[in-house]
Amino acid sequence: MDSELVKLLNERECERLISTYCHLVDFGNAPDIANLFTSDGLWLGLNVKMNGQADIRAHFEQRQSVERRQSRHLCTNIVIDMGIDTASSVCYLVNFRHDSSTGRAESPAPAGLPKYVGEYHDTFEKTSEGWRFAVRRFEISFLRPARVS
Repeated sequence: MDSELVKLLNERECERLISTYCHLVDFGNAPDIANLFTSDGLWLGLNVKMNGQADIRAHFEQRQSVERRQSRHLCTNIVIDMGIDTASSVCYLVNFRHDSSTGRAESPAPAGLPKYVGEYHDTFEKTSEGWRFAVRRFEISFLRPARVS
């Protein structure tokens, strides 16, 4: 197979990981995010560090138990730099989130400013199961102010 075609297919598989991550967290399958990572994968964010699939799964099980939350993670401007068995990327994340006062997520939820805007900085590794996140690091650029009661 042509090397440029292989590169495009690998890039597409990494891009699909980014989109799948968003769908899993937004549609009630958050613990399955752990399967998108290498066994020793690392997730880093503001005051959050998850190390390994078990830790990532436990964190996202807790996230999924928040039944009052409606969210949509929008990743865009994805730029992936491919290597042979590793790759890196940066993409923008816009997160809309609403926590209902009723204890159950509202649909449709009231809209307003995004909860936050930032970037994911990803490192991917090619494994026997395909491409996986090795490191996913989130940085916040904009944060919606907390509501004052």
